[in-house]
Amino acid sequence: MSGTLSSAVWLLPVLPLFGAAVLLLAGRRSDAWGHLLGCATALVSFALGVVFFVDMLGRDAAERVVHQTLFSWVPVGELQVDFGLQLDQLSVCFVLLITGVGSLIHIYSVGYMAHDPERRRFFAYLNLFLAAMLLLVLADNFLGLYVGWEGVGLASYLLIGFWQYKPSAAAAAKKAFVVNRVGDMGLVLAIMIMFSTFGSIEFADVFTRADAASEGVLTAIGLALLLAACGKSAQVPLQSWLGDAMEGPTPVSALIHAATMVTAGVYLIVRSNAIFDLAPGAQLAVVIVGAVTLLFGAIIGCAKDDIKKALAASTMSQIGYMVLAAGLGPAGYAFAIMLLLTHGFFKAGLFLGAGSVMHGMNDEVNMRRYGGLRTVMPITFVTFGLGYLAIIGIPPFSGFFSKDKIIEAAFAAEGVQGVVLGTVTLLGAGLTAFYMTRVMLMTFFGRRRWAPDADPHESPGVMTVPMILLAVGSVAAGALLAVGSSLQHWLEPVVGAHHGEPALPVWAITVLTLVVVLAGVAVAYRQYAGQPIPEVAPAEVTAFTVAARKDLYGDAFNEAALMRPGQELTRTLVTVDGRGVDGAVNGFAALVGGTSMRVRRLQTGFVRSYALFMFAGAALLVATMLVRLW
Repeated sequence: MSGTLSSAVWLLPVLPLFGAAVLLLAGRRSDAWGHLLGCATALVSFALGVVFFVDMLGRDAAERVVHQTLFSWVPVGELQVDFGLQLDQLSVCFVLLITGVGSLIHIYSVGYMAHDPERRRFFAYLNLFLAAMLLLVLADNFLGLYVGWEGVGLASYLLIGFWQYKPSAAAAAKKAFVVNRVGDMGLVLAIMIMFSTFGSIEFADVFTRADAASEGVLTAIGLALLLAACGKSAQVPLQSWLGDAMEGPTPVSALIHAATMVTAGVYLIVRSNAIFDLAPGAQLAVVIVGAVTLLFGAIIGCAKDDIKKALAASTMSQIGYMVLAAGLGPAGYAFAIMLLLTHGFFKAGLFLGAGSVMHGMNDEVNMRRYGGLRTVMPITFVTFGLGYLAIIGIPPFSGFFSKDKIIEAAFAAEGVQGVVLGTVTLLGAGLTAFYMTRVMLMTFFGRRRWAPDADPHESPGVMTVPMILLAVGSVAAGALLAVGSSLQHWLEPVVGAHHGEPALPVWAITVLTLVVVLAGVAVAYRQYAGQPIPEVAPAEVTAFTVAARKDLYGDAFNEAALMRPGQELTRTLVTVDGRGVDGAVNGFAALVGGTSMRVRRLQTGFVRSYALFMFAGAALLVATMLVRLW
């Protein structure tokens, strides 16, 4: 890569960071043009990312990696860390996704937030998020990654609670922040173990020295990284925050909780492939977490009437697919990234479509009060419909090329594991088809169940154009990434190559998957198109439906397993500190004080008293000497 380009990598995160700083420091003076600056910095970063990508395409694989050291960051004894950036085949995929989809969401937000008096601050937070996310994927060491990791956590907190005057939004932001801090401790522990084991936290040093470490150490690092990934990517058991995060403005859901931040955990696992490949125990844990979350999110999505929460549960499930694929090692790394990239298009499009529906329905989110919107919101209907076809995996849409590859990789796993994982991924595909068809039918078809004061209408062009572009990606991205195994070859220098074959023929898996998907569509059609949809959710439902509506008791589990024991532990520690530590300290102080009080009474100030004590002392001394002489 040319010297001029390689020295400009730092501009990628700095441009949106500059936009955020200007908008926050300028205050109300930037209200009139703040949104324009926010969009401009995102678009320029995207253009720069495209330039880097095109330049990389014209070079050999060995010459595509760019390292840029900006300054010496932590020169402390044996811990020597430079603030460095690394642009390679993996990070450039994320750069294009973050800046490309991020720019479209910025533009969409111009219309969506048009009447919000704090729109300038909203764009400042969006820019701050882009800067942090870009630092996360461009850092060449785990400490730099950690700074970006915490930066996106901060931006997520600010954006979820953007309407902080709503108690529900403030509580959701706090919940997301706390749950993510639990996961972040995993990343902190992993970094500490890395430094203790390898004497460095640079990617190059850690990955090249990994084979010299014991399997136990590598397993501990892998499990700690998995804990961090569970927090950011809303995987079981740290998934409870994602549904509540829908309290933020819809563009936030599209950018952070669909396209980018929730995929950071997948990036962390794939980036650390050298560690997981040598730690089969940690790799198995990744597969289990992904498989459980895949079904967990899909089941929850089947019971949600809030359109954004249904899509949030879907996101949880789709990230589960990616985590499962990443846990399969070289057989799944590239497919995890493929689904991640295509998911960025169709899930962001679905969220923006949901925002368009809300925009035209006075912010109503209950799908039971929608119905028949396809005739009054045709552009939203078509773009949302294309995203729907993509996520359920209908050919030739992008989900067909990306998610089906993960199903094939699952069936290719050895022995019973292949059967179990293949069955889980198939079941997830059927559930995805069911809940997404349910969303489509309840929103755009059937009789109109609008409130009397509702006046649904199509969104303005500044909102529909980004939706159209994302819909184009939903249609074409999968084929572009899959043709000739292009993405696999592109990522091969980073994640390695794999040439295994599934136990079943590919065509058989494809047919089986399509049959399961169509069955899910048919069941949903029979239930939601074949009979009227009540405007109030039926009270008489099965225990399974009740559990799904309550997020499979995720909050109850966290309360029972973590919060209550934590409170009891805190009370116990307070008691031990108060009665034990403080009691011992205060008791010793009281002993000294009481003794001094009694001894002080001997100091009367009378000469005759001191003379008497002197005489008594002298008499005692003489008596002692006489006794010794006797």
